[in-house]
Amino acid sequence: MSSLTATAMPIELMRPVPAALKTAALAPTAAESARRAAIAKTAKDYEASFVSSMLGNMFEGVETSAPFGGGEGEKAFKSFMMDAIAKKVTQAGGVGVAASVQREMLKLQGLS
Repeated sequence: MSSLTATAMPIELMRPVPAALKTAALAPTAAESARRAAIAKTAKDYEASFVSSMLGNMFEGVETSAPFGGGEGEKAFKSFMMDAIAKKVTQAGGVGVAASVQREMLKLQGLS
């Protein structure tokens, strides 16, 4: 027959983990928080770019008559105006693209 021996188990393994240690283990590190912030910014920037592109297509055929519009100046600065409008739309809550993009980026980074 084989001999079975009992080994002593460290008492620390049998004690419950304090709640403070559990939450400390779940709290994000500074590096993870920075990654999450960068992902959120990237998602908002993507949404602003998307909205700017939509606005550009929407205003593509709109012609403005003189004396308040038209000319080379309007053509040159129209894209800047679309970008500014898109950033304001995104800051005000956007159209929902940023949330979806952020969620998917977090999944891909293993941070969801």
